[in-house]
Amino acid sequence: MSDIAWELSHSVESAASPAFAWAYMTNVSNWDDPPAEFELDGPFATGAHGRTRMPGREPTAWQLVAVDPALRTYTLAAALDRATLSFQWRFEPCAGGTRLTQRVVLVGENAAEYLSPVRDTFSATLAPGMERIAAAMCRAATQMAV
Repeated sequence: MSDIAWELSHSVESAASPAFAWAYMTNVSNWDDPPAEFELDGPFATGAHGRTRMPGREPTAWQLVAVDPALRTYTLAAALDRATLSFQWRFEPCAGGTRLTQRVVLVGENAAEYLSPVRDTFSATLAPGMERIAAAMCRAATQMAV
């Protein structure tokens, strides 16, 4: 995509199986990123709409723009003023579990307006957030196996 203003990817590994990892992350009630709270209207499928709520702010609307259970990938996108912030997740088998990759992309003619806060926020939070998700997923998988 030629109009990418900024992007960042991070991968982590979880001992959870790819099937468990996919089921875990496509259940929005498992999304844990305090103080954010997440809601999804309807099933986890392409076209579904959701919101992220943060204390003291208006909810941020987003949409699942691509969900492919066969390839175990999904992308959600939040429309900004003449820009889009998207989050692509991939779930790939690896030795002992699943490699989770999240790619954050900022695009659009007005992306420069959002560049600094998006870059500052996700550069600082993406890696530790992914580590937290992988650990929580592993705990959940272990509890299911008991």
